[in-house]
Amino acid sequence: MPRPFLSVPPTALPPWLTHALRSQRGPVPWNAVVRGVLAAGPLLVVAVLVGREPLGVMAALGAMFAGINDRPGSRRTAVPRIGVPGLAGAAGIAVGTYAGEGLGAAPLTLTLTALGLLAGAVSAVGPVASGAGTQLLVAAAVGAGMPLPEPGWQRALFFLAGTGWLIVLRLALPTPGALANDFRFDGERAGVAGVYDAIAELLAAVGGEQAGGRRAALTAALDHAQDALAGPRLRRYASSAAERRLRAQYAAALPLAEAATALAWSGEALPARTAQGPRRLAVAVRTGEPCGPLPAPARTVPGLRALDDALLHAAETFDHGGPRPRRAAESRTHAHPHPHPLGRGTERTARKGLHPRPLRVKALLRTVTGTGGREYGLRVALCYGAAVAVAQALHHVHWYWLPATAVFLVKPDLGPLVSRVLNRAAGTVLGALVFAGFAAVLPRPEGLVALVAISGALIPVATRHFAAQTAVVTVLVLALVMVGGEPEASWSRIGETLLACAIVLVVGHLPAPGQRGGNVRARLATATDAAHAYLTHVLSDVALDGDADDRATRWALRREAYRTLAEARAAIDRSAAELPTLARHTAGTDEVAATLERLVDTTTACAVHLDDTGRLTPRHTERLAALLDELVDRREYAGLAAASPAGLRSA
Repeated sequence: MPRPFLSVPPTALPPWLTHALRSQRGPVPWNAVVRGVLAAGPLLVVAVLVGREPLGVMAALGAMFAGINDRPGSRRTAVPRIGVPGLAGAAGIAVGTYAGEGLGAAPLTLTLTALGLLAGAVSAVGPVASGAGTQLLVAAAVGAGMPLPEPGWQRALFFLAGTGWLIVLRLALPTPGALANDFRFDGERAGVAGVYDAIAELLAAVGGEQAGGRRAALTAALDHAQDALAGPRLRRYASSAAERRLRAQYAAALPLAEAATALAWSGEALPARTAQGPRRLAVAVRTGEPCGPLPAPARTVPGLRALDDALLHAAETFDHGGPRPRRAAESRTHAHPHPHPLGRGTERTARKGLHPRPLRVKALLRTVTGTGGREYGLRVALCYGAAVAVAQALHHVHWYWLPATAVFLVKPDLGPLVSRVLNRAAGTVLGALVFAGFAAVLPRPEGLVALVAISGALIPVATRHFAAQTAVVTVLVLALVMVGGEPEASWSRIGETLLACAIVLVVGHLPAPGQRGGNVRARLATATDAAHAYLTHVLSDVALDGDADDRATRWALRREAYRTLAEARAAIDRSAAELPTLARHTAGTDEVAATLERLVDTTTACAVHLDDTGRLTPRHTERLAALLDELVDRREYAGLAAASPAGLRSA
């Protein structure tokens, strides 16, 4: 057995506690705040005016869940990100309502447990599928337990109407400060500009300790821009020129990112002016103006020559067929002997490279039925079913709160279990106490409707920390319950939540059949396969001919390798923040991911060097061989040897 690799030194607090205290940072999303005010509150006002408060509560619930999924990004990606979970929630309302009316306690528990198994397995596919699984289970519990006079199809229809209302707001309302350009593409524009900013930051950090973090930030920016541009077109012919321009600008960033990564791998610090070109391109994306003259680097090494070629092509792309941009006089002392046909390759990448992993039925089924999906589904089903069984035994009027809370706690992709339990308990207690104070003084129903509107406005800000989000959602839900005609239930809400936390902690840590950590292992296997495909392509004979088709394929493979690595790293970080009982099942996987990242970085450096010289240096080949051997050793130590792709050592 190989000796253990060095691990990260211990910190003052254990990982499961530091994760619970961690919060996201960033500017206040004022556009989402405005949508939050206009979402659930106005729907409740209309319902109160027409005397249909229960249906208004259903619509407000749909709008509330849509607000939780209303994250920064483009309008095109907001439609599936909000709409698909909304459809699943409406189906859950209908299924839960009819099951609750027609089944006894035991059959209802079995039915919902089976639903939890299905929703949990599907949640392993990705973020949108996870949101759909969450809403399906929560809505099924609400439909089965909330006493409303309307039939199931009406509840589902109004729940879906609430989701649709927020989608309409998301598509129609402009972002503040984005009216200078076509505001419908403000999310795409911000995503592409973020890529150029990240490239500039990486170039500025080359040779320093922050280079690794900047490279990871560049991957995140590319993922965000790729998602922003890859969603469905909202109108087939709307602003087609603007859309084509943004896609071309994104594609022009791919060779820049490749060159910057290769320069970061070399480790030699660069002059400050090297980062000025990408920064000016980022400004040009945001303003829509030509980028003007760009300072270019001295063409002394392959990485700098690749960066210079990519900057020149980017400038031509931004000027959109205008006169060739002027370059700084000192920037070019000689022409590149073998210029890269970047234009044709990047345009092709813009058309077909935005979806490196099209969702196929076979791939989806493999994910759902694979180790990650099975473990995910079993864990969710056990916790959800146990919560339903306990709730049925207690015969509480709000019994549906127990399984609904368990769903939010047990979803592995939403965060470590113990961290979510601590934050859920603290947030619920705080939210219930705040609502109890407001309920004692606010007029009804006007005050409660206003409280719903204010809570909806706070959700986009509160999503930065799970405890804050829980507190805001608790206030909103308790207000909706009272608007629907039920008595004030703050103390009941606290009791149900604490009981759900206890159930999830116990059931979530029970021994399970098979090997734990299936989701992490499955994502690492996917990342290994992607890295292997990228390395094989770069080292193949076809990679040496300089064809633009090959270059576009290489950039797509590179994007896939880095994206799957980022997803694997996120899953590993979540698992490492669990209690030691669960975290030990994925011990050593972080070292595997780190080795894969270095391998992909080295592959990128090899690709740039091959483009420039047609051969690799001994430094490249020796580094590749060492990393491949290290990867196999680390996979064996982490218990991943069986998932290693065939021929990895001989790549």
